Amino acid sequence: MRRIRHARVVVRTIILNAMNRKEKFVVSLNRELGTGGRTVGRKLAERLAVKYYDKAVIDGLTKEFGLTPEFIEELKGKKMSWWGQFCSYYNSAVTSSIPMEMEPLLTAESMMETEIRILQELASQESCVVAGRSGFFVFRSWPNHLSVFIRASMESRIARLMEKRNMDREEAIRTIEKVDKARENFTRKYADASRYDTHNYDLVVNMDGLTEDDAADIIMAYIERLTANAEKKRS
Repeated sequence: MRRIRHARVVVRTIILNAMNRKEKFVVSLNRELGTGGRTVGRKLAERLAVKYYDKAVIDGLTKEFGLTPEFIEELKGKKMSWWGQFCSYYNSAVTSSIPMEMEPLLTAESMMETEIRILQELASQESCVVAGRSGFFVFRSWPNHLSVFIRASMESRIARLMEKRNMDREEAIRTIEKVDKARENFTRKYADASRYDTHNYDLVVNMDGLTEDDAADIIMAYIERLTANAEKKRS
């Protein structure tokens, strides 16, 4: 498959299962630490008028409802009551002071299956944007799924961490290297793939010189184009 590469964006020239936002969809957004990818995800969800899920929300949901893979299976028979409770929790969580830019490296191994079940159950309920959580792998066979990767140069990432987390340069470098290694090891272990392999994504955005709003606009434009193409094929 031929790919077009620009300084800012990498996109596939052929989409076998083009996304259509007029149907239930999932946008999974993986990102490097220090790119502002989580903020991009939130802004994209706002533009799409759908829910946004990341580690903070998923961890909070797991603890709030004491979810396990087995319990999630039990809940499938009574989705509506559980979904109403979750929506109430979600609305309070996303408006609280959860420190979105500060997160532990990764969840424990025992949480992976639960996270996958939670994310897939949430996505089966309604359209959403999922940040992190190896979304490209979790939704790899999901219908109407768009996979996005947010990256940036090391210098840009260092500068962001120094500003956002009040770190000195050396501490920012150590943090980036530690998180990069942990996330890559995690992805290789559970997804048997590299998070840096662009074949895992439909769209790759380089944040150098871009604001979070710029990136959200780029992704939105791409989604609108895919939707228009999908609608043309139907007519």
